[in-house]
Amino acid sequence: MKTRLPFLLLSALLLVGVLAACGGGGSSGPVPADAIAQVDGTPISKTSFTALLSVACARYKAQGQACPKVGTPTYSSLRDSAVTFLVQQEELTQEAKKLGVTVTQKDIDKQVEQIKKTYYQGDDKKFEDALKKDDITLSELEQYELRPNLLGQKLQAKVTSDVKVSDAAAQKFYNANKSTYVTPKTREVRHILVNSKSLAETIETKLKNGASFAALAKKYSKDPGSAAHGGKLCAAHGGTLGACFQTVPPFDKAAFSLKTNEISQPVHSVDGWHIIQALADVKPGHNQTFAEVKSSIETNLAGQQKQTAWQAWLANMAKDFKGKVTYQTGYAPATTTTPTAPAPTTTG
Repeated sequence: MKTRLPFLLLSALLLVGVLAACGGGGSSGPVPADAIAQVDGTPISKTSFTALLSVACARYKAQGQACPKVGTPTYSSLRDSAVTFLVQQEELTQEAKKLGVTVTQKDIDKQVEQIKKTYYQGDDKKFEDALKKDDITLSELEQYELRPNLLGQKLQAKVTSDVKVSDAAAQKFYNANKSTYVTPKTREVRHILVNSKSLAETIETKLKNGASFAALAKKYSKDPGSAAHGGKLCAAHGGTLGACFQTVPPFDKAAFSLKTNEISQPVHSVDGWHIIQALADVKPGHNQTFAEVKSSIETNLAGQQKQTAWQAWLANMAKDFKGKVTYQTGYAPATTTTPTAPAPTTTG
């Protein structure tokens, strides 16, 4: 049963790394007395900062660690990350408004329900217990994790919506990487895996005397993935193809050298001793055509191009905010690019 939330819940301070290109730079300067910073005229309140640090401390305590003490390097790093996170979120919020991007409570509620369904079988009590165990309220989860994540996702989708991969670009990539588009040869086999050579030899003798391979596999094999199926599996040479997978070298060598229906002598591998039978002829590998892989190439290239476009947009945004961010004395982060926040992680 899942008892922890599926996040690295020190707090959403960890998102600072995701938004590392933001931060806009800045300097100490005149800001309202009740604010820690000001982003293009919009103040970030000390109340928000204190609340975020409280969530961060709760994350430490939930993991059995003490909250960093004021004046320590760890606290300074945590403070800088908190300030940077709040500044980044304000920058993104302002840019989102310009682009017509919003995160509604309906969006957040939908995300919460998805979390419950995915990790807690839709059970409200299990979800609430996880919140308590991680010492975080639903409101804090929404404010410091879900809303920032959703805002980033929506902004990225908006910014990269025009990215398209041409047929020519996909074809060029295929031509340059043809050697990677080769399917491995495969073969249907079955095996019995045991710990000792003597037992393997005993099973070999039983098979030669007409015993049922499937029955012996179910009785003796210690391979949980195939024993219940009479030892059957699909072996792939040099890769993976669908349900066929690459096996350890001694097994692979025997599986692809046997004649169809032939049963091997005991084969030793790091897993133990195998008795292997080839159930079908080897299906040869082949070079995949461009038509076969075009869709996957386009998807991969589009993902790369979108990430490049997103990072470029973030970098431009940082430039746009340069000189527009000022900090209350004592709150300016040592760095506003890639701050670190040493943190315990959840076990998930």
